[in-house]
Amino acid sequence: MQRATIVGAGVFGSWIAHALKARGWRITLIDQHGPANARASSGGETRIIRAAYGRLAVYSQWARESLPAWLALEEQVGQRLFVKTGALFLGGGGTWLSESADTLRANAISTEWITRVDLPKRFPQLQDGGSGNVLFEPDAGVLFARRAVQALVDTLAADGVRLVRARADAHRMIQESDDEVVIFAAGSWLPSLLPEVLGGVIAPTRQEVFFFGPPPGDARFGPEQMPAWVAFDDGIYGVPDLEHRGVKVAFDAHGPHADPETMNRSVEASSVARARVVLQRHLPALADAPLLETRVCQYENTADGHLLLDQLPGYERVWIAGGGSGHGFKHGPAIGRYMADLIEARRAPEPAFQLAGRPPRQRAVY
Repeated sequence: MQRATIVGAGVFGSWIAHALKARGWRITLIDQHGPANARASSGGETRIIRAAYGRLAVYSQWARESLPAWLALEEQVGQRLFVKTGALFLGGGGTWLSESADTLRANAISTEWITRVDLPKRFPQLQDGGSGNVLFEPDAGVLFARRAVQALVDTLAADGVRLVRARADAHRMIQESDDEVVIFAAGSWLPSLLPEVLGGVIAPTRQEVFFFGPPPGDARFGPEQMPAWVAFDDGIYGVPDLEHRGVKVAFDAHGPHADPETMNRSVEASSVARARVVLQRHLPALADAPLLETRVCQYENTADGHLLLDQLPGYERVWIAGGGSGHGFKHGPAIGRYMADLIEARRAPEPAFQLAGRPPRQRAVY
């Protein structure tokens, strides 16, 4: 029986464990703070799952393939893990909306253009001051992130996956990889685990999240009436009022570099003021709404935003899975299958996901 140790029990690590376990592997899953812990990129409350990605068809296809796996997990564990809200895309930087619509249609994924005239009729809570139409993806929705990962890890444990809460010794594990496959899927901790290789490739950044309370008795902001939405030109996105926690608003543009172990996780007053400016633009009824909760998390993007799913240079049995924060969560099931296929030499790698030749340019994946 083949053996693998996976460092990181977040969305990437747990779905890779799931895929390999289903193929008969013996798996050890290591996490120093526990699955989907509060410091992890997979530890937030919710994540949008949508297939719109401009011309990047592989992400659209992976999102479409991943949703049934999330729904199967939901049925298996008997917990609500997905809410179908649809996703509305405002702005998009030039051709992104039209390219997304073309890609979705080519992959038989439902999409709809909404005119500026009809937007207030369809979604009166939302507004957009730009020109042109907006794009709506009706089958998109929201995943309960922490709940889903922890539920998945529980099923893995029940199926014989060994869970270890410990700090990984990357150097030792690499040197001992002749005896087993080692996969580093530790999110924002990857640069510190593998500094020589990833120190200039993955940059953890500090990201702020806000939950605003709708007016009393106002149901317009719940998932039955308001979709998840993304305003790329403003670098911000929102999630409807799920489980009565408030409307989630978060900055998607990269924040300052941060260490996930030591960074300040208190939201600054200036950031709240900035969030209210965006609310005034897109959700004006919430511009003065009470702030119910805040959260500071982190992204761990690569420079161009593409996932990093590749071998560690010079080591046949050591692999890296990361670089997905900000857009990778939804793809967990597809990433698990992809990594299992690579490890078992069942497929050729996607060039965009390899370490070599990664361009040192601004983020190109949203």
